[in-house]
Amino acid sequence: MLVAGLTGGIATGKSTVATLFQRAGAMVVDADAIARRVVSPGRPAWQSIKATFGHEVILPDGTLDRPLLGKRVFEDEKLRRQLEKIVHPRVRDEMNREVARIIAASPEALVILDVPLLFESGWTEGLSEIIVVYVPNAVQIERLMHRDGLDSKAARARIQAQIPIEEKRRLGTMVIDNSGDLSHTGAQAMKIFKELAQRARSAS
Repeated sequence: MLVAGLTGGIATGKSTVATLFQRAGAMVVDADAIARRVVSPGRPAWQSIKATFGHEVILPDGTLDRPLLGKRVFEDEKLRRQLEKIVHPRVRDEMNREVARIIAASPEALVILDVPLLFESGWTEGLSEIIVVYVPNAVQIERLMHRDGLDSKAARARIQAQIPIEEKRRLGTMVIDNSGDLSHTGAQAMKIFKELAQRARSAS
């Protein structure tokens, strides 16, 4: 088996690359999906968020008002760190359990941890490789504005809440440049997949 991290900046196309890896046969553990589960109504993280941020961040159906909560934490670093302190440890625990389940069932598995804030959260220990999905900052801003309907100021604020993409590119051990078309991105992803899948089989 082999466990690699997959990360990038907001709006760099990391989810697209994660899908390519999954379709090729990698076992992808999605931190965002797990984060949605750990903050579902009634769970401990949900209770802590409600106590910290107030009833106004809870919708009538009991789920989190994500746009409102996101707006608050991206405008206030202290609040953002409070939210991360509530959510991140629970997400990491659940991801570790999921990895253990995969490896027990498939010792030759290539496991990809899809974690947007991999570097910011300090989750790099124990990973064989760190794959960074990269686009230049200007492209990142443009894509985020288009994707989320944000103005330039709001898009820049969200991007600046993360480690700069050029720094992530430097910190990664493998880089996929997603500034071109999908076929170009796919070719890079498949080259990395084949290498890592072979290493995973050899290590089992």
